[in-house]
Amino acid sequence: MASDLHTHTNFSDGNLTPEELLDTAKNIGLKYLAITDHDTVDGVKYIYENGIYPDKNLKIIFGIEFSTLNPAHDVHIVGYNVDIYNGALSDMINEIMEARWVRFTEIIKNLQSRKYNIREAEVLQVTGSSRSIGRAHIARALVKKGIFKSMREAFEKMLGKGKPAYAPRYFPTVDEVVNVIRQAGGQAMLAHPGLIGDDRLVEEICRKVDALEVYYPVHKPLDVQKYLSIAKMFNLMVGGGSDYHGNGSRHVNALGEYTIPDEVAEKFFKANKI
Repeated sequence: MASDLHTHTNFSDGNLTPEELLDTAKNIGLKYLAITDHDTVDGVKYIYENGIYPDKNLKIIFGIEFSTLNPAHDVHIVGYNVDIYNGALSDMINEIMEARWVRFTEIIKNLQSRKYNIREAEVLQVTGSSRSIGRAHIARALVKKGIFKSMREAFEKMLGKGKPAYAPRYFPTVDEVVNVIRQAGGQAMLAHPGLIGDDRLVEEICRKVDALEVYYPVHKPLDVQKYLSIAKMFNLMVGGGSDYHGNGSRHVNALGEYTIPDEVAEKFFKANKI
């Protein structure tokens, strides 16, 4: 069997509902699955509060993925086995959500000032259950209206960093995120180090976290060996996953296309302190 410790639902910027994601995982025979929505635990709250968790056919790990403050690199920290009702975690999520809404409004104004006919309500139509509104939702709405042919084009022309409609937002620091994840009883993992582009920064952050995402779709065999060595150097748990957002995701086309060994995922499942 195989597992996946990095997936997203439509409670952030994924395409599938939590039920659809879990059903797909079971249909393809995954053993362990972590839901790691961006800046929210609403998706895992949904499956918990609606009696979908636990599932006798799939071992589910509650997670969350945070973007952190770094002027030069995209640094993401994933938290596993977090208490989804923890006060410190909820406070950080609420602060980030407020910042996302402010940024959302600013990006829409930037697009409108450049004669792109898009309204907030049209973006909200594609967000589904998500309170974690981001540029991906805006890109989907622009594609839906026929303004751009693809989300990639929307980012390359308007929404990407440094592009005309881009707007910055609040990000917590790595230290703040790691501290909150641990307060919530979880383990903090540095996500997709190969996308950071600076191994010195990767090693610096590895001194602060509990795990490193060694297995990731864009990591080549030499990258995997390098990050395995770094994880061993800092005595970190080894993680991995597909970063699946739905069909046509950035790195994989379907759930199950990229998986990790069960024994890797099992260590995170057993680390649950709640």
